[in-house]
Amino acid sequence: MFQDIAIEKLMSSYNKKEITLIDVRSPSEFKDSTIPGSLNIPLFNDEERAEVGTLYKQQSVEAAKERGLEIVSAKLPAFIKEFSKIAGPKAVFCWRGGMRSRTTATVLDLMGIRAYRLQGGFRVYRQWIIKNLEEMEFAPKACVLHGNTGTGKTLILQELAKQGFPVLDLEQLAGHRGSIFGEIGLQPNNQKMFESLLFHHLFALKDTPFVLMEAESKRIGKVVLPGFVTDKKQQGLHIFLDMPIEERVNHILEDYLPWEHHEECLAAFQKIKRRIHTPIAAQIEHDLSEGNYHSAVRLLLEHYYDPRYEHHDVEYPEDQRITLKVNNIAEAIDQIKEILQKRKPAHQVL
Repeated sequence: MFQDIAIEKLMSSYNKKEITLIDVRSPSEFKDSTIPGSLNIPLFNDEERAEVGTLYKQQSVEAAKERGLEIVSAKLPAFIKEFSKIAGPKAVFCWRGGMRSRTTATVLDLMGIRAYRLQGGFRVYRQWIIKNLEEMEFAPKACVLHGNTGTGKTLILQELAKQGFPVLDLEQLAGHRGSIFGEIGLQPNNQKMFESLLFHHLFALKDTPFVLMEAESKRIGKVVLPGFVTDKKQQGLHIFLDMPIEERVNHILEDYLPWEHHEECLAAFQKIKRRIHTPIAAQIEHDLSEGNYHSAVRLLLEHYYDPRYEHHDVEYPEDQRITLKVNNIAEAIDQIKEILQKRKPAHQVL
């Protein structure tokens, strides 16, 4: 007989990478939010789940169970085969820890495949995340990167992370670049998925002396940062990057690939068009329509983004800010590393 496992014990094994988590909910539920790193082996697909749910509401519990059994029976060999490919300890979960995960764990047990069932399901995990975020005391100091749009702050963070520096990439967790054009070519996360990803990243960084992050507003696309993260950012060391505009234009073109997302760029521009001086806005719209993206991006920087960023550094005390005048990302990385090396404890290995 399978065993239930409590959320605290499951998360302990999860953090040690000792267990594989399998979400047996439908693909759309999995896509909406799940436990990060989980596999999706659905007991029902979206259409089957809707059919069984309709029977449950409109006819009876027994009718729903009978139809569910018919569906599962037909796919059982393939379903079991998927689980048999997964080595080591496993745990399954559905929404409430109810019929879907119970059925899965029972069938697996009958086939000699041992799997735990998360007690209370994904709903309990979600409550656990909310509670832990509310109670979290995050000790590392923040080193916050600022710079006009196109400075390459995300690329810098990614490169520093590859080199072993502790990085909290909030835009990556949100699936959004943080601007009107920010979700072009990306799949934004909702608040539930963002908070799950955020907590696990913060937990992994909790013993580092500092953490690098980008200067984000409280909202990134569809998600809102917890208060303690914005407070940590406000109290940190603020590094301002000053980079030539031509270099920034090139970064934006390389990142957004507007020629692959032509209609999305035009649609996003309509949201800010009225905030730009009319003749300039008309030129930007014409450039975007004609595929003259270099000109459009440069005008957007000069007449929309850069003016909004002016005097941003005065928000922070002088002893909390450093300005770096750099020509490119490589120079920025070298200078930031020099600053960080001076601030880390002698015993800290990065």
